Amino acid sequence: MNVVTQTNLTEYPLLSRGKVRDIYEIDASTLLIVTTDRISAYDVVLPDPIPFKGAVLNQITLFWMEKFRDVCRNHVLASRVRDFPKALRSHGDELRGRSVIVRKAKPLPVECIVRGYITGSGWKDYLATGQVSGHVLPQGLKESEILDKPLFTPSTKADLGEHDENITTDQAAKLLGPEVFSQVQGLSLAIYKTARTYARERGIIIADTKFEFGFLDGRVVWIDEALTPDSSRFWPMDGYVPGQGQPSFDKQFVRDWLTSIGFNKQPPAPSIPAEIIAQTQAKYLEAFRLLTGRELMI
Repeated sequence: MNVVTQTNLTEYPLLSRGKVRDIYEIDASTLLIVTTDRISAYDVVLPDPIPFKGAVLNQITLFWMEKFRDVCRNHVLASRVRDFPKALRSHGDELRGRSVIVRKAKPLPVECIVRGYITGSGWKDYLATGQVSGHVLPQGLKESEILDKPLFTPSTKADLGEHDENITTDQAAKLLGPEVFSQVQGLSLAIYKTARTYARERGIIIADTKFEFGFLDGRVVWIDEALTPDSSRFWPMDGYVPGQGQPSFDKQFVRDWLTSIGFNKQPPAPSIPAEIIAQTQAKYLEAFRLLTGRELMI
């Protein structure tokens, strides 16, 4: 498996290059999604990769989608290069472990966020208003405290370089329609609750997470990332103490370093020191091992 910062496949047209993923169109109904080792912080892509981070994200996503396949359909068609179109097989070293062939779905215009702990922007909103996305919460909660019931707190989707905007459930229901809203809210909460319990038994707190759904053949399907360190807040169970911020399994080392050097959260981002890259990579690999019970094959 190679370290991959950017792909430049010529066999199929490139549809988009996001903060982490390169997406190619195989045909009118099929896509190739390649999860690179790019890393972003504060919605800015940094110039240096975190080796094999993309493989971690891709394989954790496949792990969860397989685990919940009886709960919600997903868009994955193939995850092994040998099952990809013949034109792609010569790119095995670049694609292996970090790419999937998926059916093309129409993404919903809302990101489905579930919060099981009060942290991040939810904590800031709670301090200011006592609410999170319209949910009125009890007084006296501490930062990082577990919530009695996980909250469904949707947001709008932002373009690359922009920020998502938190919205209320009523606003989301208007955007999606009441039936689709009820379905994705129910799926998001059900998957999160089960995944949170599973992860806690393996030493990881999933504090919150973001789900993406789309329409395929007139039905809602699970798409994009699933319960990864990039789409969720993963905290170690060991040392968890409410009333403060928590250490993280994701790119916290990168964020902390950017804060320490006074990064203004605007591109271009500075190069990442080798020790920060190594610490960040180790956390991604550890999250993969704890969740799946195996080592990433590099």
